[in-house]
This record gives sequence, structure tokens and C-alpha cells, in this order.
Amino acid sequence: MTTNTLSSTIVLEVLRNDNYANWSASMKNYLLAQDLWDIVEATTEPPKPEDDAVEFKAWRKNNAAALHPIQISCGVDIQSEIREISSAKTVWEKLATMYGPGISSNIPADSLSNIPSDSLSNNPVSLAGAGSENNDLLQYQYEPLRTAINNGDWDAAKGFLSNQEDAKSARISVHGRTALHVAVFTGHTKIVEKLVELMSEKELEIKDDNGVTALAQAAILQNIQMVDCMRRRNTNLLNIPDKSNSIPLITALEYGNIEVARYLYSVSLPLQTLSDTDGATALTHFILLNNFDVALHLLQHCPRSAIVPNKYDTSSLAALASMSSSFPSGNHHVFWKNWIYACIPIGLVHSTTEIHIDIHKSNKHESDEIKISTSVLGVLRWLASNLIKLLGIKQIYEMKLLHHQAHQILLQMCTQLKQMNGDYVNGAIFQSTKGGVVEFIDEIVKVDHQLLHSTDTMGRKIFFYAVLHRQAKIFSLIYGIDAKNSITNATDTANSTILHMAGMLEPYTKRDRIAGEALKMQSELQWFQEVERICTPWINIIRNDTEMTPRELFTHNHKDMVKQGEKWMKGTATSCTVVGALIITIMFTAAFTVPGGNDQNTGFPMFSHKKLFTVFIIADALSLFSSSASVLVFLGILTSRYAEEDFLRSLPTKMIIGLSTLFLSIATMMVAFCAGLFIMLPEKSWMTIPVICLASVTVILFGFMQFPVLFDMFKSTYGPSIFNRKMKRLF
Repeated sequence: MTTNTLSSTIVLEVLRNDNYANWSASMKNYLLAQDLWDIVEATTEPPKPEDDAVEFKAWRKNNAAALHPIQISCGVDIQSEIREISSAKTVWEKLATMYGPGISSNIPADSLSNIPSDSLSNNPVSLAGAGSENNDLLQYQYEPLRTAINNGDWDAAKGFLSNQEDAKSARISVHGRTALHVAVFTGHTKIVEKLVELMSEKELEIKDDNGVTALAQAAILQNIQMVDCMRRRNTNLLNIPDKSNSIPLITALEYGNIEVARYLYSVSLPLQTLSDTDGATALTHFILLNNFDVALHLLQHCPRSAIVPNKYDTSSLAALASMSSSFPSGNHHVFWKNWIYACIPIGLVHSTTEIHIDIHKSNKHESDEIKISTSVLGVLRWLASNLIKLLGIKQIYEMKLLHHQAHQILLQMCTQLKQMNGDYVNGAIFQSTKGGVVEFIDEIVKVDHQLLHSTDTMGRKIFFYAVLHRQAKIFSLIYGIDAKNSITNATDTANSTILHMAGMLEPYTKRDRIAGEALKMQSELQWFQEVERICTPWINIIRNDTEMTPRELFTHNHKDMVKQGEKWMKGTATSCTVVGALIITIMFTAAFTVPGGNDQNTGFPMFSHKKLFTVFIIADALSLFSSSASVLVFLGILTSRYAEEDFLRSLPTKMIIGLSTLFLSIATMMVAFCAGLFIMLPEKSWMTIPVICLASVTVILFGFMQFPVLFDMFKSTYGPSIFNRKMKRLF
């Protein structure tokens, strides 16, 4: 059921400027019938969630039920006035104030005859702001034109404009909107095109009360066809700012309308029409929206966009620094994806960075492109690019392309680095350190070695930040520096050393990605030991402003993590102990109640001569012994002392052994079961094979559930270090 159909079941006509009395009566009756009128006429404040969550939830539901029919029963122009209001009572009162008794609906038609015609026709713009009475008269005069545009009736609108030619530039609706604004807002493209043909270039530049031109309004509403229509008539529209000093390109980017923004950027070429601030703002948004192809093109043709601050008084360099996922260091994949990523030729990726911006226009206009590669080599590269996509690795290909473009932008910005504001550069450096963008730090430091010693407002250096936020790749850069002591011996404004940073627990770090509190505690201990290893011994006894040494600070901050790690370990061990004990019981019993029973004369098993019987006995014994071992190991975990150091190797090792032996016991138990089944039913494979397949599901299910934890624990305990101690020299 469409919105129009829904509204027609509530009121006969949607609310306009001249029918409030009838509309409000119908709407009130509807709300009374739905038992929602109390929401509108309530005299008390609505409940707050912190006072009574249940009562607030009930009020919120009834409020939404009352607000929805009011909204859909209003005209398009009126909806724009109330769409940001979330209270049904507030909306009702606002509509009564705007359109109730005493407003334009009560103005007699013959009263217009007493007003000079030049006041209404020749100077409608000045009349719109001349006071509420004149504004009411103006709204009443242009009601037929608004109605025609809202209904998409160009013939009626054209007839009105023929009688009042100046109406095409008059402010005919609330907020000072012209007929063109109203047509854009209602989405009637054909009417927009007709109005643009009638209007002069100067009339197209008229702004509403919000300082927005019709073209900017079309950019907000993502209508490229309307934008193109107006732009072709008056290119100056691209450079007219609104009240917030945003040109249409920036407005489209701020609303996230990337297709419109790409179009506006393409028609802004050459870029000399963009001011430095607009260029920097556009560059910032294109980076944040992952449109690196356009950002790179803008940066190449307007280098100053990387130097000057944007309209938000930040820099595009800081925006790039915050995009950790746009660099290889910010993405983590399974091994096979990493292999595919590495196999994609960099030359192929490089070839696709030539900027192609498709212009989406009406069907009667052809698409434009910034650059078209017509060479044979270009065609071959295009074929290779599409072949990669067809092979099912499009996502990885696009990721590598994105990473390459981001790196190219970084290199371009680095060429302008020495001309940038130092505060902006420092802010970008610490932002990238926090996000772990090692490529960013690497390229920045190559340009200026002194930036490695940058400090934030608390006097913390880059490597302090790397330790605080647990960014191992950036911290590993310290191994490529000869003068490590100049960094490790430094202190911040709170007299904390880099080892104190290892003892702190900063929220929202890479530690949060680790599953299980025990593994998090292990990672924290590894960090502390690694930082301690590169520091001089006297760092261990330095006390910061809280009078704590690094070790004391570590213990104080991690006591809750130790408790949570102990709880996680004991919970896992308890569950696995129960499973292991059950397997012991089953397999011990199965060893003495073998399939087929025993010979009454000799006491030997009846099927002892069969090979499958040997498999059964061996599998049964392995399952019994491994389950017994797992239970003993888990009992050792339950009785451990749970000191800090135990989480480094002792407890993880026990958990690895316990889970491994438990998995082995389950697998061999299933083997014993399948062997026994074949022995008992040798001629009924149609029945035994499906049963064996179902038995295999149990082993696979346990593997899927426990193997990731087992793998992560083994990797963190015995795998390669997260720190690269063989880092090459930075400079």
C-alpha cells in the first residue's frame, strides 16, 4: 500500500495551506479512534528512560503511532517542516500555529484586490519578508502554482506563469522557496527542466531562506539529472555557497551523495574555479568516503588542497591518517587471501589508477570521462583487470587497488609536508599511530627524520603511543633506529616512561580483537616484557606522578583482567573435564564389552581375528588414554594459582594440551564406534555408511568450535612474535 493510499484512509485531503480546519478535524477523529489522542493533548512531560524504562518504551511506541499518520497526511512542503520533530504533540502544535485560524486559509479572496498589483507581482521577493500578514497574502496568491507543481501538472503551472510571468522568480512557499525549489523538492524532473528553460541565469541563482539554491537542493536530494539541467544553463551555480559557506560540491559530499559529488567534481574541471579551502574540504571528504581515485586526481591538479586547512579547520592529511583500513597494515586476512593479495601484479593495479569518472546524466546526454585510455596496452590491462574480477577475487583486487591509491595519495602529500602546519602534521602522525597505519609513519619519517620525535600535548612520543595502543607494527620501527635510548629513556608530562605505557590499559585498542580474557592477559604480558627488554634496567624503578613503578602500574591496572582470565580458564576447563570424564566411562566399558561378545570356551572375543577388531581396540585405547590425560590436565588448570606470570606460558600450555587430547579422544571414540558398527553389520553398508557420516559430523563440529581457540592459543604461545626485531633501518 503506497503512502498516498495510506493517507487517503486517514483524511480526505493531505494538509495544505488552505484546509487546516477540515484536515485537523479528520485527523483528530482518527487519533481518537486509534486511542492515540492522549499523546497529542497531554499536559505533562513525557517519561524519561532513566526514570521508568517500561513506561518510556510504551510512550515511545504510542508517540510513533500518532506521529506517523500526521506525517503522511501532510503535503510534501509541509513534511519538510516537521520531518526533524520526533514528538507528535510538538508537531500538532506547530501545524496549528502555522496553518490554524488566522493564517492564509482565512484570507478572503477579494482582499487581494486592495493590494497594488506591483506589490504582488513585480516585487514578490521583497514581499516575502515584509511581515507575517504580507507573507500570508503571498502564500495565498501562489497556492495554485504550488498545487500544480506538487501534483506534477505542468500545464496548470504553465498557465499560471503565463498570467503572472514574474511568479517564476517569486518566493511561493515557506522558507522562501521559488517554484524551481518546490519542483526540485517534489522530484518532478520534467517541470524542473521546463522552469529552467523559462528562467534567466540570475533567477536560477535565487536562494531560499536557508541560503540554498535549487541546484544545491537537487544535490542534497541526489538528483543528478536536475543538477545537470541547471548547471548547463548557468555554470556559476557550482560556485554559489549556502549559509554554511558550502558550495554544491561540498554540500553533496557532506550528505554522502557520492555520485552527485563525483559529477559536480567532473564538471568543475578545470579546478581553478575551486578555492583552496573548498579544494581541501573536497579532498578530505573524498578520502573519508574512500573515493581515492578522485582524491588523487584532485591532489595532482590542486596540490595546495593538501596544505591548507579545510572548512572544519582540520587537514586532509589527518583524514588519510584516520583511514587505517585503506592501508595493508589495517587489514587482516586468512592465509589464502593474503596469498591472492600478494599475487595480484602491482603493475596491473597501478594501471587502473588512471582516473575514470562516469558522469550520470539524462538519456539525451552522453557520458563524459576525465581520461580514456585507447592504447593497446591499456586495452590489455583492462582485459586482465576484468579477468581477475571474473575469477572470483574481485573484492581482494579492489582492496589492493584501494591500498595502492591511498599510498599514492600519501606520497603526494609527503611532497608538500614541509609546507603544512606543524600542528596538523603532528595530529595526523598520532592519529595514524593510534590506528596502526605503519605505512603512514614510514613515509612521513622518510621526509623528515625529526618527526619521529614529535610529541603530543602530554609529551608522549610516537612509540609511547604505539605501546599505549598496542600497535606492534609501529612499535617494531624502533628496532630500525640506532639511538633507541633517546626514546626509551624519555618521560611524558606525568613522568611516565614508555614502560609505564605498557602497564596502562587504554580502551579501544587492538587488544579488544583478541578472543578470551586469558589470551588478552597473555598479550599484555608479552607487550610488557618486550618493552622491558629494550629499556635500560633503571627504567623499572622510575615512579610516575602516581608514585608507581611500571610493574606496580601493570599489576594495578590488570587485576580485573587476571580475575576474568581465571574465570574463563576455569569455565572452559570445567566443561571439558565433564566431557572427558564421560568419554573415559564409555571407552572403559566398551573395552570389556566388545562387539560380538566373547567365546564361551576360550574367553577370547569372537571377532578377534578380524582387522577391524584391531582398529576398534586401538581406537578405544587411544580414546581412553587421551581423555584421561585431558581430564588430568584440566584438573591441573582448575588447581593452578593464577598468578600473572602463569598466563604467559603455563596456563596456555596446559589448555593447549587439554584441548588437543580431548579432541583426539573424541575423534578416536568415533573411529572405535564406526569400526564396531562395521564388525556387527558387515553386509549392511547402506545403513552403516550414513551412520558413520553422522558420527563424523560430531568430530567436525567440535573442531569448528574449539579449533580457532586452540589455534590462536598455540600461535600466541609458540608462534612467531608479533614484533619484528629484524626491522631494516629507517634512515
